[in-house]
Amino acid sequence: MINSTGRDPAAAPDAARLHEVAPGAYAWVQPDGTWWINNAGVVAGDDGLLVIDTCATAARSERFLDAVRVATGGAPIRLAVNTHQHGDHTYGNSLLPASTVLIGHERMREGLRTDPVIDGCPPFWQPVPDWGPVRRRLPDVTTAAGLTVHVGDRRVELLHPGGPAHTTGDLIAWLPGQRLLYSGDLVFAGLTPLVFMGSVRGALAAVDWLAGLGPATVVPGHGPVLTGPDIERVFDEHRRYYRLVLAIAEDGIARNLTPLAAAAEADLAEFAGWADAERIVLNLHRAYADHAGSDVDLMMAFTDATAWLGGPMHTSV
Repeated sequence: MINSTGRDPAAAPDAARLHEVAPGAYAWVQPDGTWWINNAGVVAGDDGLLVIDTCATAARSERFLDAVRVATGGAPIRLAVNTHQHGDHTYGNSLLPASTVLIGHERMREGLRTDPVIDGCPPFWQPVPDWGPVRRRLPDVTTAAGLTVHVGDRRVELLHPGGPAHTTGDLIAWLPGQRLLYSGDLVFAGLTPLVFMGSVRGALAAVDWLAGLGPATVVPGHGPVLTGPDIERVFDEHRRYYRLVLAIAEDGIARNLTPLAAAAEADLAEFAGWADAERIVLNLHRAYADHAGSDVDLMMAFTDATAWLGGPMHTSV
């Protein structure tokens, strides 16, 4: 239920919880997972911690880090990794200890370096998020393909899907010994995926790549932690959604429709009730741009998304 302030109490900062998803490994799950409300994680070893992503705002990042301190007895955060460049996973980087070594894909680092939104969010969202006292903190170590880090006796493989997917600089954190996957935004559990800064076909291929790992537990970038049959169910939903986006784009291009016009005519079918459904417009902008061999006009894409929605996109940050 939305209250008189326009905010969903279920998405309030104090609704977030730190869950132990495997021995010494945790997921910070922030309901309801919509715009700017992400998940993060932490892996503990006897020599310190690896933190996987931060949060959009200083307040939410502090809540996450406070929960980590309590759960781990104040163990030092030795390493951190960003799964991609978007601010809901990176703006809280500056709240990490100065001694923490921050890791990211080389394209993720460049994307965050040039990101103007950290300096002030445009009014495409309502309420307009206030990041609080954050500053741009970039990775100290970058990779083009992936690397392995060791947190005590836990092996954590930081892997790139091999091409653009959610963005051009995605990394996952994979713990093969526990079959535990921190997917970043390659997985959205129960809400609309977003690929406008990556590739629809690449995101579709990445689903099969993730499935091939055989995870027993998936911490998605947004939405609840997945186990058992829910993992393949959500992977299949992603496959069907991306194929729908490609079909709508193919039809729209053939009929000389704009992405907005194609979205306005589209039947989202089983996905119509997913949160942040307006992302169909952003994803179509990406599919059209890839067809034309160009890049996405971000201002036009967001303008079209709000036009499709009939107003600013909702946030609960």
